[in-house]
Amino acid sequence: MIIAGLIATGLAAAIHLFIFYLESIAWTTPRALAVFGMSPQEAEATRTMAFNQGFYNLFLAVAVIVGTVVLAVGHTAVGATLVFTGAGSMVAAGLVLILSSPDKTSAALKQLVPPLVGVVLLAVGLAGVL
Repeated sequence: MIIAGLIATGLAAAIHLFIFYLESIAWTTPRALAVFGMSPQEAEATRTMAFNQGFYNLFLAVAVIVGTVVLAVGHTAVGATLVFTGAGSMVAAGLVLILSSPDKTSAALKQLVPPLVGVVLLAVGLAGVL
């Protein structure tokens, strides 16, 4: 279960790295415009906000990645704490998106389901170890 949880949270980290790329690097490109359903004018007007928001996604992904590595080398408490913090924050951010913009529920579910599955599997796996 621990490995399955880490795979799911790793997938969530990869998704958040992609979101970082779109928001902080490629915000005004045709691909980002299509993904976020924006006009070039909207993208330009929100460029600074998106740049900042993208880094939040990067930091969440980094927490999960570092936590996975730390857990893999045997520091279970510290590694699991980092994974739970990063992935739990991803879940919370997805819930905030659903509550604040119900029209973005599909995007929010893509953002929150993998880390939620990972957190549950990791918790079950660690409970069996403790």
